[in-house]
Amino acid sequence: MIIKSIQGPITVTEPKDYPKADMSEFLFAGRSNVGKSSLINKLMNRKNLAYTSQNPGKTQTINFYTINEDFRLVDVPGYGYARVSKKKRAEFGQIIESYLTTRKTLKRIFLLVDARHAPSEDDILMSDFLRHYDIPFTIIATKADKVKRNQRMKADKLIRTTLGLDAISDLRFVSAIKGEGIDSIKDTMSKEK
Repeated sequence: MIIKSIQGPITVTEPKDYPKADMSEFLFAGRSNVGKSSLINKLMNRKNLAYTSQNPGKTQTINFYTINEDFRLVDVPGYGYARVSKKKRAEFGQIIESYLTTRKTLKRIFLLVDARHAPSEDDILMSDFLRHYDIPFTIIATKADKVKRNQRMKADKLIRTTLGLDAISDLRFVSAIKGEGIDSIKDTMSKEK
């Protein structure tokens, strides 16, 4: 997939402000500081499309980007960051849950986890939620450049076991730094849009 144009973001905090549901959408979700903004920037071949920060929790709205006037990439607030108030975290959760359970144009969720660590309790809750609502999702193990090749099988097993995934569930190791796995995400979006 070649990125010819990007429009947006359309930034919303309430369902009434969503853009018209007239094209396929792919949502990127994960805990704060998992590398979501860096991954989105790499996918779209832009340096500052999604906000990156040394301080996690920068994204506090749902951001819709229209790609090639053909489909949308959706960036939601990261979950689980302690410096964000409980009230704000609850609001983020409601925003995301509302989108996930009502948006008919949602094709797939890319759920990001850190390849270096076991998925968090929040990651487990999110994957359980997606399975419960039968929402197609792919697990993206970010920061794969920091996991040695000989440790990949161990990391793969840890992620699958923690999230209750079977051997055929879609799990991919990706590095926004080195570009590893980026084309496979683009291929999925191209096929499913």
